[in-house]
Amino acid sequence: MGELIFLKLGGSLITDKGSPQTARELVIRRVAREIREALDDVPNLSLVLGHGSGSFGHDPASKYGVQDGLSESDGWWGYAETAVVAARLNRIVTDILLEQGVPVVPLQPSASAICDEGELVHLEAAPLEEALKRHLVPVVYGDVSFDRVRGSAIVSTEQIFAYLSLHLNPQRIILTGRVEGVFTGDPLQDQGTRLLQEISASQYHQLEKMLTGSHGIDVTGGMLAKVRTMCQLIEVQPALTVRFISGDRQGLIKKALLDSDIQEGTLLHC
Repeated sequence: MGELIFLKLGGSLITDKGSPQTARELVIRRVAREIREALDDVPNLSLVLGHGSGSFGHDPASKYGVQDGLSESDGWWGYAETAVVAARLNRIVTDILLEQGVPVVPLQPSASAICDEGELVHLEAAPLEEALKRHLVPVVYGDVSFDRVRGSAIVSTEQIFAYLSLHLNPQRIILTGRVEGVFTGDPLQDQGTRLLQEISASQYHQLEKMLTGSHGIDVTGGMLAKVRTMCQLIEVQPALTVRFISGDRQGLIKKALLDSDIQEGTLLHC
């Protein structure tokens, strides 16, 4: 197995966050072609894909408060609905990837995920390891989870990547969205924000005040939570690098997969 990369297709990239359950299928198809081309160029490249839930899972999760925890006395309809619509987006994404020649295997996180106070403490990694050995591309996604304390939780793709990283040891993580990288604010709402080209994990507490949540509904905490989760992971795995890039820029995902030294977006390191 060659270099192992975790690649996330952000919910803002693959869905229209302003329109419930609306996938950006043309974007997904173009991204799928870029992934296929990268795999063709580097046949020993190993890849784990993940994607956000965007306008699919975030809306019902927020409506029913799934991320805050459901007790045994609560109605669990919201948990079920969130799980189903998240899986619906996963089916759209994996169908398109397969159509474009990427040998994907969708793996439903909620089938094995267990949280404790919102922290992911268990997820079956063995199926992903077996898929990678067979040159397949496992696909995970933001999903619901049972929580030992709260009853229910939402696990983000970043949480899943962080958990799997401890078992699979990727060399790089690439996180894509619509914006160019990590900014000092929300560039979709404030044109005066500045792109941060590099972030050291040790600087997180200095950056925390300037980072904001995502544009649109995001029950997993937006950009702030993404950066925090990745900083915590790098503190444990200092050889790992994380790059935030725009998936809306044609060809950039392929370029990032093939070149670890690109100067695009934001580089997060130890």
